[in-house]
Order: sequence, then structure tokens, then C-alpha cells
Amino acid sequence: MTASASEQPLIPQPPTTVAALRQAVAQIAPAALPAFTRELDQAADQARLGSDLAPLQRFTAHWSVYVQIQRQPRLAARFAALEGQATTADAQEARRAAAEIGRILDEARAAVAQGMR
Repeated sequence: MTASASEQPLIPQPPTTVAALRQAVAQIAPAALPAFTRELDQAADQARLGSDLAPLQRFTAHWSVYVQIQRQPRLAARFAALEGQATTADAQEARRAAAEIGRILDEARAAVAQGMR
């Protein structure tokens, strides 16, 4: 049995480089490009001021996870719905939504780490 088109990733997970991530964001979530650019500029400034690559590594790790989620339409829609629930639902529902968001992020981080091997 094959997966439906809505279950297939829009693009392959890109390498964890700024250029590849920028291209992926432009393709699957162009509205996020201003945030990508702003955060990249901040990370580059922090790296330069601290003579440390950690801010750029955190930036690429964050955006790799973002792309991992957003390239999967059903998962991205579920993630967005959960974000809404976490901010608008009663406390119990908000906790459940936050827990599921955490699981999705953990799975996305693991998938990105697996792809880097």
C-alpha cells in the first residue's frame, strides 16, 4: 500500500547548511524567510562577537528541525494546530498540546540527527 500524496514529504530533508536550509525554507515555507534571515544575522553577529560557532550551530539545528516538520504537510498542520491549542485551550488541554509538541520536536530532532550520520 502506498502513502497518499499528503503523507509524502514535499522535499527531501536538506543537508544542515545555511544555503540548503534557506533554499528549503524558500520552497516549503516562504513566509518564514524573513525570520530565517533575521535569526541568521543574529547568530552570525553572536558568533563573530564571541568568536564561537555555537550560535550558528544552534541556528542550523533549529531550522533543520523546522524544515523536517514543515516538509511534511500533515505533520506541519498538526503542529500548527497544537501550537494554537497550547495558547488558547484550558490548562489541561494546553499541557496535552505542549506534550505532543515536545514529542513532535523530539522525533524531528532524532530524524535530523539520523540523517546526519
